[in-house]
This record gives sequence, structure tokens and C-alpha cells, in this order.
Amino acid sequence: MAHTRNPGVPLALEDLVSVNRPAAERRAASLVARRSLKGAHQAAWLLNAIACMDLTTLAGDDTPARVRRLCAKARRPLSDEVVAGLGLSEMPKTGAVCVYPTMVATAVDALAGSGIPVASVATGFPAGLMPLDLRLAEIRYAVDQGAQEIDIVITRAHVLGGAWTALHDEVAAMREACGAAHLKAILATGDLVTLTNVHAASLVAMQAGADFIKTSTGKETVNATLPVGLTMCRAIREYRAATGHIVGFKPAGGMKTAKDALGWQVLMREELGLEWLRPDLFRLGASSMLADIERQLSHHVTGRYAAHHRHALA
Repeated sequence: MAHTRNPGVPLALEDLVSVNRPAAERRAASLVARRSLKGAHQAAWLLNAIACMDLTTLAGDDTPARVRRLCAKARRPLSDEVVAGLGLSEMPKTGAVCVYPTMVATAVDALAGSGIPVASVATGFPAGLMPLDLRLAEIRYAVDQGAQEIDIVITRAHVLGGAWTALHDEVAAMREACGAAHLKAILATGDLVTLTNVHAASLVAMQAGADFIKTSTGKETVNATLPVGLTMCRAIREYRAATGHIVGFKPAGGMKTAKDALGWQVLMREELGLEWLRPDLFRLGASSMLADIERQLSHHVTGRYAAHHRHALA
């Protein structure tokens, strides 16, 4: 990262505030409605989305072959025809590949020499309902296997019960277990009921030393939404103003189209600024979205939409 890592700060409950949901929903809707990106501008933003994408496979039937295929896609997310048509000097690549801990070694080997980091979920993903010592052991295992980023899940019950000290201590312990690996704290916002809870969980996770805060596991009934993202981005802005420390943001789950990729980047641009439109501060947790981005970029180059089977599966 170009910036200094967030070291965390002591728990500060006075920073927790109530969030007006209707106001957040209106603001989020207005951001997307008044931004229209076309032509070369849209292509540039879609290329940036690829650079900020955590290409992910977190299925129960994952195999080493599937992970190697995903890593090949991360290395070459676009066809040579599209790359040449866009006038790029080199093939773009994704921001990271995210897998389960047991698949980390396979991904590290497949990505050797590419500069693409391997991220691993941990801490009993997706529910996180395991004893803390086992969750910390899983973090250490993933790091030992070569993971450079760890996506942890918080205990939602701490948020729902207002046990902020317990949440802060838990995330701080996970941050310590990560060592040099960067910690992304998944808040599972679809389980947190209110935007006030989302804001509070965001601040406490950052105070505990999270390098990123992330919306969802992708397994909840409701995953990443723009009002939730707005709330989390405002918390990031407030935390920086209060401490001087910079934290990244990762929406995940429910994002499937190029339009989604544009909408989330508009949110970052408007709420946090251009500084956050880069892989060390912004990630899109998605895989299926890449196929639609490919189709839109292919259309930009050729003037026609390619069939889905023309693009290699992510």
C-alpha cells in the first residue's frame, strides 16, 4: 500500500451516531442517477473496475483445477482482441484472487510472478460462529500458506447486542494474527438490521485496526447495497478526520453487471475522492460481474455484443 497501514486506536464509543435511512437511500440513489458514463469514459472506468476486482471462488465444490482456472483469468481477464482494440500496452489484471484457506497454496503457485496477491477468507467464514482461538488459528494457517490478505467475519451478535468492547477486542486479536497480511473486516451488513448498526460496526472495526471494511460474505439474503456502502464510506471519512488513518472499502455480493461496477465507483469518487479509486483502497468482491464488463468492453471495441460463450469463464 502507498499509505501507512491503519494501526487502530482505543475504542471510542462517543463516535457512534444514528443514521437516517431515508436520507441515506435518497443520497445513494441520486449519486447513480446523475452520473452517465459513455464511450471511452465508460471503458476507462470499467478497466479500473477490473484492476480493483477480487476475483473470487468460495463454493463448497471448489477444486485446485477451478482455482487455477480462476487465477489464469485473473492474469488475463480480457481477450487479446479487446486489449488491442482499447490501445492498451499490456494486459490488465485483477486486484486479487480470493479463495478458501485450503486453496491458498494452489492460488499462490498459479499466480507466481504475476504480482496479483492472494486473499483468503478465514475465521469460520461465512458465519464466524467458532471459538476465537480456532478462528485465529485459521488466520495463521492462511498466512502461512502465503495469503497476503485475510477477509475475516465479525461476530454479528456483538453488534446486535451492542457489545462494542467485545467486537473491538475480537477484531484487534485477528489483526494481530494477520501479521503483515492485510485484514479486511466483513461486517455481514445484511444481518445487522439497521444502518446505525452498520455505521457503528464500521467504526469499531476500524478502531480495532482493520485495513479494509467489507460489506458482506455474499452468503446473506441481502448483500452489498449502495445505502450500506454510503454509510460505510461516511464512517471511513469520519475515521480519517478523527485519526488521520486511511482505511479501504470492499463491497461484495449481489454485484453482477458492468452498471453495478460503475455505480460503486461513482460512490467512491463522490464520497471519498479519486484517492479511493485504486486497488490498495478499493476492491469489488465479485466474479460474475467480470463477464458483463468483458461484454461491454468488447462492444466498445467492435460495436457489437459478443455471446457469453465467447468469453472464458471466471
